[in-house]
Amino acid sequence: MWCSATFSRGRRLLLAVLLLAAAPAAARVFVTVDEALKLAFPGCEVTRRTAYLTPEQVKRARGLAAAEVPSALINYYVAARSGQPAGTAYFDTHRVRTLPETLMIVVDPQGRVGRIEVLSFREPEEYKPRGAWYQQFLGKTLDPDLQLKRDIRPVTGATLTARATTDAVRRVLALHRILGEERKP
Repeated sequence: MWCSATFSRGRRLLLAVLLLAAAPAAARVFVTVDEALKLAFPGCEVTRRTAYLTPEQVKRARGLAAAEVPSALINYYVAARSGQPAGTAYFDTHRVRTLPETLMIVVDPQGRVGRIEVLSFREPEEYKPRGAWYQQFLGKTLDPDLQLKRDIRPVTGATLTARATTDAVRRVLALHRILGEERKP
């Protein structure tokens, strides 16, 4: 009896250790910030900038994005090639279901989505859409049709990810517009 109780306790301990060891394995970091910037802007000079939005700008960004803007502090990266603007990269970390995802969303000089890169995804891998799904955002601008089931196709089995990604793109485009208005004389 003592051996079977110990064995059972041992099995439970082993199961607990295996579960704890497997939990971080689900968290995937695909590329670092520096790697993502190099992929997006090869041969460019990239400068990190910080903006502090006023409460009115945050409210306007929320309205334009139709999504939450969690902070008035915005870090972004401006790229230039031979002195000419090449684009602006924003890193958006948001919750998908219960865990975070980090995206790099590049806005080209015309204000369109130029690239989306998934940097990290902590939800189970099966909740992440395939790479081709993200391509449908390319060339999009901030307009009412930039929504799921309009210009953006939903993904079966990854609905929350699709919604979170669409919200992130809308948020970035709204912030980019507001920051652009701030830079105009």
